[in-house]
Amino acid sequence: MQRGKRYRESRKHMEQGREYPLEEAIGLVRRTAFAKFDETVDLAVRLGVDPKHADQMVRGTVVLPHGRGKAVRVLVFAKGEKEIGAREAGADYVGAEDLVERIQQGWMEFDQVVATPDLMGQVGRLGKILGPRGLMPSPKVGTVTFEVGKAVREIKLGRVEYRVEKAGIVHVPIGKASFDEKKLYENAVSVLGSIVKAKPASSKGRYLRSISVSSTMGPGIRIDPAQVGNLFEH
Repeated sequence: MQRGKRYRESRKHMEQGREYPLEEAIGLVRRTAFAKFDETVDLAVRLGVDPKHADQMVRGTVVLPHGRGKAVRVLVFAKGEKEIGAREAGADYVGAEDLVERIQQGWMEFDQVVATPDLMGQVGRLGKILGPRGLMPSPKVGTVTFEVGKAVREIKLGRVEYRVEKAGIVHVPIGKASFDEKKLYENAVSVLGSIVKAKPASSKGRYLRSISVSSTMGPGIRIDPAQVGNLFEH
């Protein structure tokens, strides 16, 4: 695959084949971001798990201390007092049957979905629409809850969800290339700490197999997984 000139120029900042300490990699990812827009910075972590086994599924949520750097549109399925609480917390859309119908008709102008447990019967009808997009509410990540106000506030502050894919890889956004290095580093530490904490008891051998960080258009920068693991040893 032929890469563009700016991509090739950005790679000159990197040493071929080297695995960098986390802090150094974060500094590099900012220098290798070359697009004219504010690129998202993503972590990719390959784990020593087999997601085909239910007891090795790794998923969770973490509130980024410095947010994601983008406005997140939150839709909430709730009624009565919970509807009021969701609106007060800053939800962008709140409703029940009306929202189910709009989504069934093709409307998708939202980024995250929260629902109260009593409405999951209705929300379940949207499984084929929301599921493939990773938007289906789940009690495991706190998006099926009666504490909708708390959930909305956390998402607005920068809560991100992660879930291991079939290949054993977790992708998580940790901010924008315009963030200073300290903010990106602290967001990365929060995410990696959460992933380490979520290690299944049935996972054998090395858990953090490989880690890389990249901006939307920039090259992937390999991070030393042993150094990251040492950050969280107690």
